[in-house]
Amino acid sequence: MARILLLNKPFRVMSQFRPSGDKRTLAEFVDDKDLRVAGRLDYDSEGLLVLSDDGRLVQQITHPRYKAPKTYWAQVEGEPDSAALTTLQSGVDLKDGRTLPAGACIIDEPTCLWPRDPPIRVRENIPTTWLEITLLEGRNRQVRRMTAAVGHPTLRLVRISVGDWKLGELQPGASRLCRQ
Repeated sequence: MARILLLNKPFRVMSQFRPSGDKRTLAEFVDDKDLRVAGRLDYDSEGLLVLSDDGRLVQQITHPRYKAPKTYWAQVEGEPDSAALTTLQSGVDLKDGRTLPAGACIIDEPTCLWPRDPPIRVRENIPTTWLEITLLEGRNRQVRRMTAAVGHPTLRLVRISVGDWKLGELQPGASRLCRQ
């Protein structure tokens, strides 16, 4: 039976176990050498990482052919209009090609999120908006590149689900073991 570990990756932690200069890694939070990361989160992104000892499951989560949905909350600069949301929903032209259509909508600021340390930069004259974005692919820094392409750079990015797995109330650095 596959072991699955859900981890809330903190901000400024590498999604890998091996040392990376002076940066923090998953080794600080997970002490099981049999678990492999199923998809990465950037150093400056937070939220749900799925780890498993089942190579097939890791492949199903990470390989684009399986189109495993991944949902994010993105705090962006400015207030996206309907044209920006439509572009996110229909696909964004990036340097590495057009993205698949994505779920994208404006949401209220999530009250369940922990404070980020350090906090995001705040500009008094520029409001921020929270978006919920669901992708069926996982390109490098994709959400950040998509929101920037429609004129709303991402300030904070938190992955809240991967497939049927949800972040829930896990706090940064905390994990819970699941069974498949």
